[in-house]
Amino acid sequence: MSKTSTQRTEELLDRYLQAVRFWLPKAQQEDISAELAEDLHSQIEEKEGELGRSLDEEEMSAILKRCGSPIVVASRYRPQTQLIGPVLFPIYEFVLKVTLLWVLIPLFVVIVGPAVILPAANRMGAFLQILSTLFTALIASTVAITIVFAVLERTASKCNMLDKWDVRSLPAVPKQSKQQPSRTHSIFELIFGVIGFAWLLLVPHYPFLLLGPAANFIVPGTLWQTYYLPMVVLSFAGILHQAVSLARPQWTWLPPTARLVVTILTLALAQSMIRAVGHGTGPDWHPFVAVAPGIADSAQAVKVAAVVNVIALISVLATCLGLSIATVKQTWDVLRHFRGPSNARNVALLRCLL
Repeated sequence: MSKTSTQRTEELLDRYLQAVRFWLPKAQQEDISAELAEDLHSQIEEKEGELGRSLDEEEMSAILKRCGSPIVVASRYRPQTQLIGPVLFPIYEFVLKVTLLWVLIPLFVVIVGPAVILPAANRMGAFLQILSTLFTALIASTVAITIVFAVLERTASKCNMLDKWDVRSLPAVPKQSKQQPSRTHSIFELIFGVIGFAWLLLVPHYPFLLLGPAANFIVPGTLWQTYYLPMVVLSFAGILHQAVSLARPQWTWLPPTARLVVTILTLALAQSMIRAVGHGTGPDWHPFVAVAPGIADSAQAVKVAAVVNVIALISVLATCLGLSIATVKQTWDVLRHFRGPSNARNVALLRCLL
């Protein structure tokens, strides 16, 4: 038996133990997985003694298959439940947490809430309405997921759903070392942040930097003057968190958390800008750019200003959409960071369900 083959069989065992550990209660994971590992090693040694050689992949897979699906093995160590049995309960618990804590609540807090509350005349009433809607959505989701798993509990054994699994499909054991962000990446982020901040400070004095050649006959509009200072503050906040991340690379929680905060604030700013555009009325309302006073009678300049205003509004709307998606993704990144490495666990979940 070659060293490479032996390593592959050991890797199969490690992947199996990892998959079982995922479905165990956190407080018992280490003790139970150690007990299971000891039992499996005994079976492996007995089989190797019988054959007079190390096991190959097929023989290792046969032992692990005989032991049972990772979720079934883990269920033997979980307390008995009534509506949903110990085999499906960890999947039920996982799906419930993902739906309620990682999807519904962030969706309402980051997207639905601000979209309803900020433009409302009665913000307290809108806030209470959002809370009521969120509570209803949480209850409805919980009931629906519970019903689905209660039905699965009564049909899974008949369909042999949990017997259809393959040892080789289990994910590899991830490396547990926490890698700090690349220092070069942080330096370039800081450099580009400083360049952007400098550009923002120079625009009021050199409109050409914003408008290009059109600066000869159009000027920044009302919204630019209203929202210029908040944009400067957000840009400076970005530089500040990049500088701190560079100075304290061991603070691995800071980059994802700071990015999320800046993204949420930028999203709120963009939404406020869109509402301000909607409040303007009349043919002379030019929110983003306006015709320069000296050439107000130029029909061509008026058309260019109108086109630029429409393009700017579409850009802000697209930015809102992108920031909304980024907020959900960055919220997930922050939760995943504080929860610990879970990519392999999520893959294990999906593969066990297939």
